[in-house]
Amino acid sequence: MLFRSQEVAMLGIPVAWAYGHMLEWGLHKYVLHGMGKNRENFWSFHFHDHHRSARSNQMGDAIYEGHPFKWNPAGKELFGLALLGAAHLPLLPVAPLFVGTLMVSGLSYYRLHKRSHKDMEWARQKLPWHYDHHMGDQNANWGVRRDWVDRMMGTRVEYMGTEKELKDMARRKAYAAKLEAEKVVPKSQPQAVREPVPVAAK
Repeated sequence: MLFRSQEVAMLGIPVAWAYGHMLEWGLHKYVLHGMGKNRENFWSFHFHDHHRSARSNQMGDAIYEGHPFKWNPAGKELFGLALLGAAHLPLLPVAPLFVGTLMVSGLSYYRLHKRSHKDMEWARQKLPWHYDHHMGDQNANWGVRRDWVDRMMGTRVEYMGTEKELKDMARRKAYAAKLEAEKVVPKSQPQAVREPVPVAAK
């Protein structure tokens, strides 16, 4: 009987692992994007701040630099994870392995998400579905740690390595070159130096 109860308790680990991924998918899609598209909503930091920064900086987001205990998108993300963990604490006495696995999943999510926005090449290799979410279709690819829920739900849209990505990269490169070419010379220099006026031939 003891072994049977231990076996049942051990089931909490794979159940929590799968539940955590499904929760991640649902909260990302319906809360962070669904509710978060409204600028007045608390969760708007994700779509309007985090996504804008990542889209503009090839996945990079400076909010993940330094310590996370600030009231910025990174800090709010941690706050949301803490709330989620607290909501499951009442289950601890009856399902300790389930709750423990869920807590580890939350920490894993934050660590991987943070790294993906500090190291673009790592994100492309290890979390291509999350790279696709930010740089490709922002209304798909809701999983961060894995993409199996997206594949199951039909929301996995590949972007990396596609013709669209190549065109977007060429467009961004051309735009960056244009900005570099149009850089304004500091105003401390004479106007004639900043904007030479052609002299008409006599």
